[in-house]
Amino acid sequence: MPERGLYAVAPLDELPPGSRKIVDVDGRSIGLFNVQGRIIAVLNVCPHELAPVCLGRWSGTTTPAPPGQFHWGREGEILRCPWHGWEFDLPSGDCLTDRRRLRRFPTRVADGQVFVDLSPGARA
Repeated sequence: MPERGLYAVAPLDELPPGSRKIVDVDGRSIGLFNVQGRIIAVLNVCPHELAPVCLGRWSGTTTPAPPGQFHWGREGEILRCPWHGWEFDLPSGDCLTDRRRLRRFPTRVADGQVFVDLSPGARA
């Protein structure tokens, strides 16, 4: 019998590293991201203005550098909201410029299937 709150959402082979998929789970839009082999699930809602954040650009960002220089890094870890450009760290859910966070859900892979845990109180 499946665990309560645990939903099978996609075959793992549909989420190779560097890919994303948006799924509907129990009435919620959830973005699945394969970040360097780690499956991350986030609610498809930006905490700033409720935009569909998982449709945004997914890449890297500038990192600390000496004055007059720009260094690019964190490739594949940063999700940018499509409405206002807010940047979020997918591995932690943290916003890079604010205290708001993406709502993340625990994931599990078993028998070639990706599962998301939507149980009350479940935290990634």
